[in-house]
Amino acid sequence: MQPMIKIYHGATYVFDPLHHFWEHDRTQRFVAGVLVFVFLFALVAIELKRQGLLSGHFAELVPTNHYMAINLAFTLVLILEVVSLIFTLPCSISKAVGKQFEILALILLRSAFKALSEFPEPITITGHEQELWIILTDGGGAIVIFALLGVYKVLRRSLDETITRGPTLFRFVAAKKIIALAMLVIFLFMGAKNISLFFSGNEPFNFFQSFYTVLIFSDIMLVLTAQRYLPSFRAVFRNSGFALATLLIRLALTAPPFYNVAIGTGAALFACALTLVYNTFYSRNSKYRRYRGVK
Repeated sequence: MQPMIKIYHGATYVFDPLHHFWEHDRTQRFVAGVLVFVFLFALVAIELKRQGLLSGHFAELVPTNHYMAINLAFTLVLILEVVSLIFTLPCSISKAVGKQFEILALILLRSAFKALSEFPEPITITGHEQELWIILTDGGGAIVIFALLGVYKVLRRSLDETITRGPTLFRFVAAKKIIALAMLVIFLFMGAKNISLFFSGNEPFNFFQSFYTVLIFSDIMLVLTAQRYLPSFRAVFRNSGFALATLLIRLALTAPPFYNVAIGTGAALFACALTLVYNTFYSRNSKYRRYRGVK
């Protein structure tokens, strides 16, 4: 057990400073400034390309539609949210699920703006009715998930999540920090590879779909890790149910337009229903526990 304790302490020693640095107000202000700069730079570069003032390999990488700058900005926002998700993994599984619904809502908004890039300049909907419906459904779906996320956060306030104190809690959280650090390494590797493909002129892969596929395996690891410390049926079912909700989120990301909204909304409803049922019948404060002899 002693070697594992050293590993747990090492993971905590590495993870905690990184988490503190990322969540610091100064870091967040700097990142927000970078987003503004990149957005303005993209607009200027696109306009220079349209005026024929760019040449060479860089000009080949720059689009000619100004709306693509909006898509780039939302892509960067999503990348930042995914990093925040990774740092949320050592928290409760239900909190990590809530973070993934936040990302899903942003992805739907990004999809709506991405459809906007198909419109001409100056903008007109003639001949682009399909894209208009995509914008409406993705935007509406984002609002629905945003509302369900509010319901979910209210429900999870009374959710008894985990061990409350002691060395067992430290080992449990440290084990999840190891998983989070592994996901951070994979995230950086995939990002570097995708950037390399883009600047070398090759077709980059869909980063969010690929990384969310990897997250499926991390969710299973979190469920199995939680089972070691919380072996009761109610905890295993709850955590497995949350893993299923995140799987539905992954499917929503790969689904075609209109289906993605339906699947994403279904995932949010499922998470809310699971939390409500657990709180009603299985939480420590449930008035029904004594009738069922739940321990």
